[in-house]
Formats: sequence, C-alpha cells, structure tokens
Amino acid sequence: MTATVTALALISAASLHAQAATPPAPAAPRPQSVADTSVFAPLVLPTASDQRAGSGAPGARYWQNRADYTLAATLDTTAKTVRGEMTLRYTNHSPDTLTYIWLQVEQNAFRDKSLNSYIFPQDSRFGARGFEGGYQFSRLEQSLPTAKGAPKKVALTKRVNETMMKVNLAEPLAPGRTATIEAAWSFAVPEHGADRMGRDGALYEIAQWFPRAAVYDDVRGWNIEPYLGQGEFYLDYGDYNVSVTVPAGYIVAATGALQNPRDVLTPTVIARHAIAAKSDTVVRLITAEELASGAARPKKTGMLTWKFAAKNVRDAVWAASPEFQWDASSWKGIMAYGYYRPSAASNWKDAADQSRMSIMEYSERWFMYPWPHISAVEGPISGMEYPMIAMENKSQDVYDLYNVVTHEIGHMWFPMIVGSNERVYMWQDEGFNTFINTFSEGRRYPEKGDQMARAAEERRMVEQYITAAADKPVNMNPDRIDPRLLGEASYVKPSVGLQLLRQEILGPEAFDDAFRTYVKRWAYKHPTPTDFFRTMEDAAGRRLDWFWREWFIENSRFDQSIDTVMVQQAGDTMNVAVRFGNRERGVLPIRARFTFADGSSEDVVYPAEVWSTNSRRYTRTYKFAKKTLVRVELDPDHRLLDIDRRNNSWGSPPTRP
Repeated sequence: MTATVTALALISAASLHAQAATPPAPAAPRPQSVADTSVFAPLVLPTASDQRAGSGAPGARYWQNRADYTLAATLDTTAKTVRGEMTLRYTNHSPDTLTYIWLQVEQNAFRDKSLNSYIFPQDSRFGARGFEGGYQFSRLEQSLPTAKGAPKKVALTKRVNETMMKVNLAEPLAPGRTATIEAAWSFAVPEHGADRMGRDGALYEIAQWFPRAAVYDDVRGWNIEPYLGQGEFYLDYGDYNVSVTVPAGYIVAATGALQNPRDVLTPTVIARHAIAAKSDTVVRLITAEELASGAARPKKTGMLTWKFAAKNVRDAVWAASPEFQWDASSWKGIMAYGYYRPSAASNWKDAADQSRMSIMEYSERWFMYPWPHISAVEGPISGMEYPMIAMENKSQDVYDLYNVVTHEIGHMWFPMIVGSNERVYMWQDEGFNTFINTFSEGRRYPEKGDQMARAAEERRMVEQYITAAADKPVNMNPDRIDPRLLGEASYVKPSVGLQLLRQEILGPEAFDDAFRTYVKRWAYKHPTPTDFFRTMEDAAGRRLDWFWREWFIENSRFDQSIDTVMVQQAGDTMNVAVRFGNRERGVLPIRARFTFADGSSEDVVYPAEVWSTNSRRYTRTYKFAKKTLVRVELDPDHRLLDIDRRNNSWGSPPTRP
C-alpha cells in the first residue's frame, strides 16, 4: 500500500512540473452524443395532454363534437336518382369558436373529371361507372333563433373542393353551442360507386348520400382529406332519424330500428318478426313465393315511406329492392337479418344465422354489440360496412360468404364502435377487424381451419411479401398505397402483428385484457395509433416501443439464424454453446428446438428483448445429461416470420429406425 501511494505521489509531482514548464495543451474534444437509432430506442410519440393521457386513455378534458341528423330520402327508380333533405344539428364541444364547417360531399367523386376519375379507371374496384353523379344543391341555410320564437333562415355561402364543401356559418359557433343547418339536394345514383354503394337492376344500395359533417378534433382540427374511393371514412357520433320513400313494392333495410312497421309491413310479416325476436333459429319473414305473388307488400302501387331511428351512430345508409327475401333470427334481444334476392338464396339462406353468430362471437370476446339489429344485405357491393348494415355480394359458397359477412359485421366494432380515422389510419379498422375475424371464422367453420391455422396462413402470406420486398409500412395513408398491396398492408399485416403480440409476446391473457381495455376506453370516441400503443402497454404492463416501431411504423425484415454451435463432451454430459444470430433490423422472440439422437427434443423460448444489448447475436450455454445433441433448429413450427430459413438449423435430424 505504501509503495503505491509513493509512486502515485511522484507521478503527480512530475505532472505538475511538466505543466509548469510547458504551455497547457488544448483540451481534447468531448465526444459528441449519438442518437439511439436501434429498434429498441424509445419511440417518439406525441406529448400527452389533457385531451389524451399518457396511459392511452381519453384525458380529463377529452372532447369531440357531435352531429345529429334528421334525414329524408326519395328514390326515383325511373330517373335513377335520390332526392334528399337534411336538418343537421352540429354541437361544438371543442374549446374553439368555429366560423365555418366542412361537410363531406362524397357523391362528387362520381362526377366527370373528378379526382377519383383521374386515379381509378371506371372498371376498377374503386372507380365509378358512368361518372354521371355528384351533388346538386337546391337549398343550404342556417336556422337561427329569434326573440319572437320562429327561427330565422339564412342562406349560407359554400365553396366546394372535390368531395369537401366549406360552409360559412351565419354567425360564429361558440364552444358549447349548436348550429342548425338545413339542406336539400339530389344526385344520380352511380351504377358502381367505388364499391361502396350503387345499383344493380332494381336494387339500390345507398351510402355517402347526404352531406356529412367532417370531424373537427384535437389532433388535426378539421379533417379535410378528400374521398378518393380507396380510403374510407371518419365521422362524429350522433342520433339519426331517417325517412326513406320508395315505390310501394320495395323492401327497405337501413341503419336504425324501424319506427312504422304497420305502415310498410303486412300483419303476417309483423307476426313472424315477433317470433324471430325470440328465436335462435332463422325465421323466413318474406319468402320468394310471397314476393312472386305480391303477398309480401301491404300495398302494390304508389309510394311508401319507411322510418328508422338510430342512437349514437356515425352514419346512416339504406338498401332497397322489390326482390328482397327477408330472414331473421335473434341473440339476447338483438335482431340478425338477412336480405337477399332469390338468385342468391342457395348461399344466403344462411346469412341471418351467420350474422347472429358474428355478433355473438365479437360480443362475447371483446365488447357487447350495442344496437338493436345487424343486417346482411346482398347486392352488387363486394363487401362494405355501415352502422348496423353489412353489404356483400352473392359469394361462391357458404364459407366464402361467411368470411365476408363476418368481416363486414366485425366492422361494427372497428370503426363503428371504436371510431378511428379510417381515411388516414386504415389499419386501425381493417387490420383490427381482420384479426378478430380469425376467431369468428375458426368458430363457425373449424373444418376450414381453427383460429391458429387461419393466423398461420396470414403469417405465411406476409412472410412472402416481406421476402419479396413487396410489403408496405402499416402506418401509411391508404390512398398512397397501390390497390394491389392494400390488402396486405392495411388488412393482413396488422392482423399478423396483433397475432404475434398475442401469441408470442404478451400472451393471450394479457393481450386480451389490454385489447378489451382499448375498446372500452375508446368506444364512441376517436383514438389515434398513439392511443392504441399506449393503452396496450398500460393495460398489458410491458413497454413495446421496439414492436410498434418495427411492425407498424417501419418496414422491418426478419431473419434469425444459428450462427455457431460448439459441443464439448464431459463424461455423460454434453456441454453446448449456441450463438443465435439476427441478420435483419427486426427482432422477434427466439424459439429453438434441440433434438437428440434418441429422437427426443426440448424447446426453449426467449423474449425478443434479449436482443436489446446486441441486436446481432445472442449466446447461451446448455448442459444435456445422458443426451447426444444432433440438431438445433429455430422456429420449427413457423410461428414467427423469417425471410431465409436456410440458416435456421444446425446438424441433422436423428436417423429413425
């Protein structure tokens, strides 16, 4: 000890002498800080606020505006037009005073020389055949209260920008106040309205049919992205009263509960409906024979007005045909309907029961269905969802039909209950819905694969896209995605991400609890991706910055490998060292199987976080008593993704006698 102190003292004295004899050297430059660019770096998210808490829940001062509608539509089957009238009561719950409102006028996508027409050919899925549509307004005014009681009607000025219309209010709309806007219009019904609405012979499926208030929120202010056809919708919630006037021979399906059944249905249909309301088997309300004989209608000539009412929904649509057969069943007081033409009956006779099972599955697993009915409607639309309405075509067989029916009905949860912004974050409704569909499909038709088998098929598809470098980032505006890649990017890839999160990262119990928490927190509200990420972490109890980054934000690839295996025999014990490799940026858990000469095997699983200190290699040692190791293989059951499985194994399988 003494010698060490003396030496240090001499070194110190010499250093002081040297400093006195020579000018001081310039200070060495301090090392510059380098940003953490690893996949495990903290994910930069918007700062939490009073509107959106750091937990992912709505904040103490969360707000959203409200849009309540009284709507009337008249269908002219000769001119193939719809005339509409509207009273919109728009309530401003924001802290801002609004001087104008943006309305969505999406029928303008079907005009000649619209932006839609320049992007999508007429014969494509998201095109419009004919381009004869577009809104024609005959009235647009604001109703202002007066001291005398009778409201004053003031004509409003507007400016139309493609599918968005800016309406200047007659007076500023202060926080907490409601503006009443009235309008009348008409439009020609396109034959094929971007696969969202249209007509087929005498059948009409009418959506995007009234000027809908755009969303004003705390994230973007007015959401004014145009409707091009591929991206879908973002709407506020409200109560709707809808009147639909059609020729007397037509049957109407719509959002909302029918308010005047005695005016539009025969006593026989009403009696059958009462039976169906207590039946878990299908009751035929209107049959093909009754359609042919005319017995299905209360009157045969003139016009009839069907009236519907819906509470706390974000849209209202309707479909009408003189050929609709109508079936019904029920579950816990909720009606499940099927509307279809006789030509589709061979598959569609099961549609009401398929609808019933869909709402039962999603209600029992995630969140109770809140509305009085769900309707599956057959027509020219290949598959589209609206509140209480699912539109599908005839389909090839009952399996194909159920896949579409349960998909569109799954949308009642995403985005009809959880009201995300589909036009910007399509994956928050399509991807989440595709994920929950695997449970429903596996439950209905297990002979075509259980839930895990269906998840595996989706995973195989995404692996092929990633291997071919043809995939796109999930968190991407859908209108910027090639239509040929939309299904993979916005539907299947996010579904696979949720499957991985549930099965391989969090575990089913933690995932299901967190996912239900997300649905409950954001029911009838407007969550962003950040709200989803934070809620899942908050409720599951695990930081997942790396997973959100690699699966939803970036476009990561995945390639694990067996880099080195070292074996040493010590008596009857085999000592083994394995270096696992990670050759791409994306990280996933390690699943390895050790197989021995006697044919037995052992599996080990390590969480993805083992890559956090060295994302390229991870080494483990093992002792196997009275065993001879012959093979090590990564992900032998293909539960993960890997673009090159040629480097996933060492050794050979044991020779079987």
